[in-house]
Amino acid sequence: MFKNFWYAVEFADRVGRTPAKVVCLGQSLVLYRTKDGKPVALSDLCAHRGAALSGGSLSDDCVVCPYHGWRFDPEGACTSIPANMPGRGIPRKARVDSYPACERYGFVWVFMGDLPEAERPPIPVWPEFDDLVENGGSYRVVTGEYLWNSNYERVLENGCDIAHTPFVHGAAFGNPDRPEVEEYTVEQPDEWSAFATVSMHPPAAKGLWSKLYADRKSQGQERPPVVTTAGWMLPNLVKLHVRLPFGNMIIYDTNIPVDETTTLVKWVALRDFFTGSWADANARKRVYRIFGQDAPVVDATRPELLPADLGAELHLRSDMISVAYRRRRQELAAKGWAVGPGDRITGDVPERTSTVIASPSRRDVPEFGRAWEQKAHGFHPTVESAEQSAAQRTAESTQEPAARRTAESTEQPAARRTAGEPERSAARTTAEHTEQSAAHPESE
Repeated sequence: MFKNFWYAVEFADRVGRTPAKVVCLGQSLVLYRTKDGKPVALSDLCAHRGAALSGGSLSDDCVVCPYHGWRFDPEGACTSIPANMPGRGIPRKARVDSYPACERYGFVWVFMGDLPEAERPPIPVWPEFDDLVENGGSYRVVTGEYLWNSNYERVLENGCDIAHTPFVHGAAFGNPDRPEVEEYTVEQPDEWSAFATVSMHPPAAKGLWSKLYADRKSQGQERPPVVTTAGWMLPNLVKLHVRLPFGNMIIYDTNIPVDETTTLVKWVALRDFFTGSWADANARKRVYRIFGQDAPVVDATRPELLPADLGAELHLRSDMISVAYRRRRQELAAKGWAVGPGDRITGDVPERTSTVIASPSRRDVPEFGRAWEQKAHGFHPTVESAEQSAAQRTAESTQEPAARRTAESTEQPAARRTAGEPERSAARTTAEHTEQSAAHPESE
């Protein structure tokens, strides 16, 4: 999983004036809108006792923690601690991570990282959204979501994979009789995306789409090749563009990493044919059918995570689009953009480990940044550390009297010696005392 990217985390129409929880990169976020409609994304972990802010409420533009009523503004700063007596200040580190958020293409996008604005990768461009039917344009939109028990990178590669369609989707748009993948060139318009375009030979159309072919009796044999483009857009997006004889179908998937082995796919399907609302149900049905065919195969893939080494799996010419992604992810990991131990803290309840990606406010407020750095390095109390400290104190309290008794018993024989007594060795004195202690333990 990679930080320092914009993630489309939720459909825009689901974010309003009630705090809502979403999970991305293993981290819980609370989303809401200010009174003027601006989306806000905060860490869902209250700075006081770790309560979920998403279970709270809104007061003006602040989210109110359901546990002790602390209020946090859209920048993540605590503005009120009800338990404080009048005149008592609020610590500067009493705040939560606030992430840049915006609305685009029907989604709320959140920047999961701490890079300054000028250094952030761009939000990918979805040009079809400038040409929607509701705005007088050509494309009709339907949306949906699908939960996978797979790592998001496996899901992403599946969306770009061309060679699997004849076998996984043989009854839909893949053709087992034409499994060959023609030679293609990986197109990389920028450093954040890559695409492959090929001609595919789908089987006979069925149902509603078959009505678009003039020669319905022979269209199964005569159906022309379909030019298809599939590709990835960092950090987690797939774009599929199918150029049918009667129009275009375009699908965008945002593959949200819930955790290492769970992915929530929120998708948008656009079409410039059958643009009436009457065809929406059929369009959704077709997308869900594709996911339903893919998921059992991808969910069962092992290892669950993509190998870091390119040589760990066999690659063919038909896998070039996936190889391009794996090379790019190696570069991102080398830059330090992979989510790692420094982005996690360990606690006790309700979860032992929580992921909290650094936000820009950690750069802006040094006290806040230092507090999280200490937590990431384990400089905070846990049940385990408390038990270890108690055991250490018990051991020390047991050792101190013994050490004191040994010191006193060593000094006593020396004090008893007179000038006329023959000097005895310290070893002999200690040995005698040890024997005496063994013989008369109650004297201690």
